[in-house]
Amino acid sequence: MMDENKQINNTSQQLGEPTEVKQAMKSDSPAQINSNESGSEVTEQVAAQTNVTADTATFNQEYGVAATEKTQLETAALAQLTQQIESLKVQLEERSTQYMRIAADFENYRKRTSKEKEELEVQMRRNTILELLPVVDNFERARSHLKPQSDGEMTIHKSYQGVYKQLVDTLKRLGVSPMRPEGQQFDPNLHEAVMREPTDEHPEGTVLEELVRGYYLGERVLRHAMVKVAAPKEDTPAAPDDRSSPANS
Repeated sequence: MMDENKQINNTSQQLGEPTEVKQAMKSDSPAQINSNESGSEVTEQVAAQTNVTADTATFNQEYGVAATEKTQLETAALAQLTQQIESLKVQLEERSTQYMRIAADFENYRKRTSKEKEELEVQMRRNTILELLPVVDNFERARSHLKPQSDGEMTIHKSYQGVYKQLVDTLKRLGVSPMRPEGQQFDPNLHEAVMREPTDEHPEGTVLEELVRGYYLGERVLRHAMVKVAAPKEDTPAAPDDRSSPANS
């Protein structure tokens, strides 16, 4: 191969070929061609990398702007949600306060209604029993005044006494109890004085006799007892002596 090149060179020199042709022929060698092609590829790769870097920088800048806008939007949305939550908390507290107030009012209303209902029931029962007490009084008067003599009278006496006992038992079940004021000190909250009897056997104001029986309904006074009370005994002044003087003769 080297001999061939030498021959070509010698022939060229003999033919008087210019040196430029030789150089051109040398430059057209495969090695030189490959070197030129490799340089172009490197240049293209560098340019491509430069473009990629520029595109990446542009993308990063645009992404950074978008991320900033997104963060701002998220911050604004979070602030709005926080404000809504605070507003809902305030509304919840107001509703809770209103509920507690309504519950307290309802409880007071329930207690007041229950108390009024109980008082109404007691008043109705009181009025009904007051209408029956005169009947009880008549039975007691009859028992104290009537003295049965014959068997027939005794049978009648036992019959109405049975009715009287049934009536008294019914009143007891309703919470009615009689007063026993004899011997007690007069109390205007329980008794009604209709008579006064002067005496020195009992202190003044002592109940001597119950004329009309009084009754309790539970712990309340159903009817005041009509009584006779003791009064201080007044001293009777002595009558003056009417002594006539002897007539003068």
